[in-house]
Amino acid sequence: MKREDDEQLWDLLGRAAELKLSPFFARNVLRQVRQEPRAFERVRSWLSWRRLVPASGLALAVIAAIIAFHQPASPQHPSEREPDVVAKVDPQDYEVVADLDELLASDDNNLWEENSTL
Repeated sequence: MKREDDEQLWDLLGRAAELKLSPFFARNVLRQVRQEPRAFERVRSWLSWRRLVPASGLALAVIAAIIAFHQPASPQHPSEREPDVVAKVDPQDYEVVADLDELLASDDNNLWEENSTL
């Protein structure tokens, strides 16, 4: 940028006070950088016993509570269980079921007879 482009800006910059840096500026900056904890030290501080034990205890308590409250409800007495599927068949359908059993048995017999003739 040339002075002719913006004379007001250059005049303003000319009036600004110059900052004086301490002769020990570089030393002070390096000391601050060295004093900051590194990533490994930050992770290590999180894994200290003071934080790890309570956090793991809390996690175990939450898991135990979830398991305790999410168990499926089982019936109190075995007689309260749902009846079997066979017991749900209407009495009118017994004849159809018996005929179906006979049909399946005869079909199995026919299958063996057909294979023996080949």
